Amino acid sequence: MNLSNLKPAEGSVKNQGKRIGRGQGSGKGGTATRGHKGAKSRSGYSKKVGFEGGQMPLQRRVPKFGFTNINRIEHQGINLDTLQKLVDDKKIKDTLDFETIVSLRLAGKNELVKILGRGELKSKLTVTAHKFTATAKAAIEAAGGKAVTL
Repeated sequence: MNLSNLKPAEGSVKNQGKRIGRGQGSGKGGTATRGHKGAKSRSGYSKKVGFEGGQMPLQRRVPKFGFTNINRIEHQGINLDTLQKLVDDKKIKDTLDFETIVSLRLAGKNELVKILGRGELKSKLTVTAHKFTATAKAAIEAAGGKAVTL
């Protein structure tokens, strides 16, 4: 090591970046790289979401359609194959009530639960939920279990 190959420690010296708007001598003074006039050259400028340079934005060109029913009741669906997997993983034994469903994070505590009929159920279960599809109810009873509606 000698004076010809001295250099600062790795990561200790950071490039400060260009100093903008610090006088004509810097080469980045005057307009401070913003160009001349217009909204973009001014302080406080922020482009609105979906702004298309004054052209009518897509969101306003496309017509509104349909409606949202304010009385709609949403149910969180749980399929039979999910229940069978829980039995196989030994997470449930013979009963599945709403508290267990919430603790297994299959639904939230404020949600309504509906048991759906996809897959097959081999084990005898007592399932408690807000709703059942006809196929799910038939499959649970065919396996020797009970479908209890809350």
